[in-house]
Amino acid sequence: MTRTILAIGAHYDDCPFGIPGILLRAVRKHQRVVILSLIGDYAEWPPVRGRAQGLIELSKQLAAERGMEMRFLPWKSMGFEPTLETKRAVAEVVAEVKPDTAFMLWPRDRHPDHEAASAICHAALQQAARLTGRDDARAPSRVFWYDNGPGHTIGFEPDTYIDVSAEWEAAREWLGRLMAFVRKEDYNPAKTDAALETKTVLSRYRGLACGVKHAEALKSMRPIVREDW
Repeated sequence: MTRTILAIGAHYDDCPFGIPGILLRAVRKHQRVVILSLIGDYAEWPPVRGRAQGLIELSKQLAAERGMEMRFLPWKSMGFEPTLETKRAVAEVVAEVKPDTAFMLWPRDRHPDHEAASAICHAALQQAARLTGRDDARAPSRVFWYDNGPGHTIGFEPDTYIDVSAEWEAAREWLGRLMAFVRKEDYNPAKTDAALETKTVLSRYRGLACGVKHAEALKSMRPIVREDW
């Protein structure tokens, strides 16, 4: 049976930075992948002023080229909080997508958008039926937190590592193309930037922690019982 993955971030680049290899790996295993960005209004963000719609379209295009669907909610940065309204909006997506596995941002973070998104998603993923009033809404069987790098995430201690060595180059290109658009440059695979350098170091660090070349790390919301011990 095809499994469905729902990955949620605050910004357009949270999932392409945090768990791109995991999502590409899921596609390779013929799983459905839906990415949800809570912030969909970038009109006032200086790096893409006048090009905000282009950022949305490119994000969707890059996801589609990699076999995924990307969606955006209409909120602005610093323009949303964990309210009944925002929790219900995300819960409606959860009820529609019906994910078997979900990923969301770690709750302690230096960026207020990340902390707000994590709190909203925590409620929406666990209580979609109550928030939406839909009998067919259900919580995913597995929910994981992911981190967003040392510049943002605070106190993240993973309990799950995923080998993304085979997906690394594709993951790097995905993030690199997004960053090039923000910088108003054509994508050059030989050129790096702060985001790519941080992701490269982080993926190598996670890889060293579990004995592979490149890895991404997660923390399960609930304890997992392994049957293959």
